[in-house]
Amino acid sequence: MKTITWKLHLKSNTQDVFSLLSTSEGRKKFWAERADEDNGVINFLFPNGQTYKGRILEMIPNKRFHLDYFDSMVKFHLKPSHDGGTDLVLINENVQENEFSEVNAGWISVLMNLKAVADFQCDLRNHDSKRTWDQGYAEN
Repeated sequence: MKTITWKLHLKSNTQDVFSLLSTSEGRKKFWAERADEDNGVINFLFPNGQTYKGRILEMIPNKRFHLDYFDSMVKFHLKPSHDGGTDLVLINENVQENEFSEVNAGWISVLMNLKAVADFQCDLRNHDSKRTWDQGYAEN
């Protein structure tokens, strides 16, 4: 098992970033086609039709959001930065070694779209079920 760690600086404040991570509407803006929550479980639907039920494991407003995600643990840690923005750290633990390269690249795609949505109100995804990660498209 391997661990992925990425850092991202956003000009948006921690409350706005946390809202994108922790609400169904927020996740829909940058991460999944749908990501509705029911009793602490997020029902993800992705452009290629794939689904996953991820349990929220820890949620501390404006600081931490942890969840089970494809049988691994994903942790988002938020910290206010000196310029009024947010320093975000993503840690994805227990990633299968044979999936590491794809998952690592996938997080870059998700995090860059999070930045685009949070800081520039622009969704970079194509929302086209025929142009997904499975066909080699990065913007899904």
